[in-house]
Amino acid sequence: MKRATVRRAGLSIVAVTLFAGVTACGSGGSGGSGATGGAGGSTGSAGSTGSAGAGSGGGGEGSPRMSPVAALRTAEKSTDGADSAKVESSTTIGSLMSMTADGALGWGHGLTGALTITYTGGTVADTMRQLGSTSMQARYLPDAYYARMGDAFARQTGGRHWIKYAYDDLERLGGSSGAYLKDQMTHTTPNQSVKLLLASGDVRRVGTEKVRGRDTTHYAGTVEVADLARQNSSLSRAQLDDLKKTLEQAGVTTETVDIWVDDQDLLVKKVERGQTAQGGYTQTAYYSDYGAKVSAAVPPAADTADFTELVRQQGAGAGS
Repeated sequence: MKRATVRRAGLSIVAVTLFAGVTACGSGGSGGSGATGGAGGSTGSAGSTGSAGAGSGGGGEGSPRMSPVAALRTAEKSTDGADSAKVESSTTIGSLMSMTADGALGWGHGLTGALTITYTGGTVADTMRQLGSTSMQARYLPDAYYARMGDAFARQTGGRHWIKYAYDDLERLGGSSGAYLKDQMTHTTPNQSVKLLLASGDVRRVGTEKVRGRDTTHYAGTVEVADLARQNSSLSRAQLDDLKKTLEQAGVTTETVDIWVDDQDLLVKKVERGQTAQGGYTQTAYYSDYGAKVSAAVPPAADTADFTELVRQQGAGAGS
């Protein structure tokens, strides 16, 4: 690939992945960690340790005396209070891409975490092969997202492997979509999936099921994506109106949400499905080891290229 093409492809892939990461562990609709960056995670059982004691000790989810809404409110608070978890996710978006992610995320003091993202299919995986690797490291820090590309990309960026996406830059360059992404990146936690279902106005208890050996209660609902953004975001009305247009142009109007909650009132699994202009999408995430230690160091400055710098070099303007 030519120098400019390599850089442009790398920037596009990281942007897609950033959106995938957000939606895999947040409250957004379609898009690319999102996949978070898909939200990666552990393959272990969906147990809970550490600060998972924030749960109510199993009184909520399986209890017939609690309505689905009341039970989910308890789960939302318990999951939010756990502060961190290991996560394992998979995301498929039409013929654009399929990917898996594995790692740990913390949300006690802003979003932090480290994930390994692997592209398993679609045009994004084909492009990544041309860049020398179908896997990518991702690090989430409270003010920025970092993605480590392969050696082929580094050869076109002065030997630098990492791309830094500062959330403020995303807002400035991406308009309303960038502002929404920043908002979701700085507030996203596993409990947002519970909020997403609560916001739907269509919560129903499906029944009790085993998830990786854990007893869970399954809840489901249908979410109107534009209404969800309005209810769960701190964006201005003008930004939300612009976002609605963006979502409609992408073909996203509704999505179905399924979540599974254990007897500690902690989220164990979630699945989101919907349609975009790129085709149907499905995102599945498993959460385990609540309270796990999470660390994500800022990559070395000498090995990091700033997203805005690369955009200027490409001469692509804000539309990139």
